[in-house]
Amino acid sequence: MNKDELQGGLRYVGGKVEKAIGDTVKSRDWQVDGVVDQVAGAAQNLYGRARSAIEDAVDGAPELGEKIAREARHAGEQATDAARRASTAAKDSATNAPELWALGAIALGYGVAWLIHARRG
Repeated sequence: MNKDELQGGLRYVGGKVEKAIGDTVKSRDWQVDGVVDQVAGAAQNLYGRARSAIEDAVDGAPELGEKIAREARHAGEQATDAARRASTAAKDSATNAPELWALGAIALGYGVAWLIHARRG
């Protein structure tokens, strides 16, 4: 709790008391002053609460940044491992089934030639 939260809360409570006294003695001035103090106190309290929330967020920012960096490193390591496994699988597949890769290369070449020929025609 910061100074503005405390002062705003106290001013709000003081305004409530002032308004209650104004209601009791039928004093319009006390009633109005009480309502004004309530509104001003509530606004100051709200400002103090917002300031506290921002300070808490700023204080927590380094920890959040470190957590994001750890998660990014972990995701990068996982992506690297997946790429290595895929590369190894492709290499093994090409070694064990060269005919399949040759057919794939022929189909890819045919598709590229068809696209080029279709543009000319």
